[in-house]
Amino acid sequence: MNMPRRAASPGNAPVLELDRVTLELGDREILRDTSFTINQGEFIGVLGPNGAGKTTLMRSVLGLVPAARGTVRVLGEPVVRGNPSIGYMPQTRSALAGRRVRGRDFVAMAADGHRWGLPHADAKTCADVDRVLELVGGSALAARPLSELSGGERQRLLLAQCLLGNPRLLLLDEPLISLDPHHQKAVVELVKRVQQELGIAVLFSAHELNPLLHALDRVLYLGNGVAALGTVDEVITKPVLSRLYGSTIEVMRVNGRIFVMSGDVEVEKHDHEHEDDHQHGEPHSHGHAHDHAHGHGHAHHHASRDGHTHDV
Repeated sequence: MNMPRRAASPGNAPVLELDRVTLELGDREILRDTSFTINQGEFIGVLGPNGAGKTTLMRSVLGLVPAARGTVRVLGEPVVRGNPSIGYMPQTRSALAGRRVRGRDFVAMAADGHRWGLPHADAKTCADVDRVLELVGGSALAARPLSELSGGERQRLLLAQCLLGNPRLLLLDEPLISLDPHHQKAVVELVKRVQQELGIAVLFSAHELNPLLHALDRVLYLGNGVAALGTVDEVITKPVLSRLYGSTIEVMRVNGRIFVMSGDVEVEKHDHEHEDDHQHGEPHSHGHAHDHAHGHGHAHHHASRDGHTHDV
């Protein structure tokens, strides 16, 4: 049953809404008739098998992939490209590792999404760069070239870029890829601290659930053109995940960790090990796109009478 739409203003509107949205890439249906709502101040883990649509969903919120059907809204308004309410971290690999640009200049590049090269920042931009560097604990990285930074330190600067201009929604596309467990933990803790301090919403996509467990408010799991949104206990279950994967999935809980198994194979780890740069037709963004792209959308959240949220 659809929830009634209400008049929304930026002060009280949900951050992100999808209302009966279908997303397509070529002749492939990525999401089908999907509706859900993300509220202000929520930390949402976005998971699912390779090709399930995690990147495509984020690109649709940014206005880069138009919905085939339905409506996407951000803060109550239809999606547009370049919406300053959204900070976006695309998937990155090793493109940054060899760059000699200083950390401060790298962050400042995101202040103008249409200009590459060393920025000539005005006083306001310089102050904003200082603010976001301090926010992410990156002030000590300002004078160091990217080529001398660890993967975790580069992710700190990428997060700083996302925070320029005070966005209300962060879209972080696989920020844990290629990081060891120690740096994964540090990145998740940093994002959670910033999210709570600023009161913003975060969509954080990942291959594995466990690094996010202690930070999540809810999880959005994608698969087979369907989305399930709810708490970990509501979504990470045999019936829900079997429907999303299209095969029998077992869920094991051991010492505070959750293992998603297909037979004797841990499917999240298996997906991660077999990931390639084209992810079964799902495009990846390499390097860093300073599209500070942003989108708006409308959506509804379907919950069962017991309060559990399953397919949406």
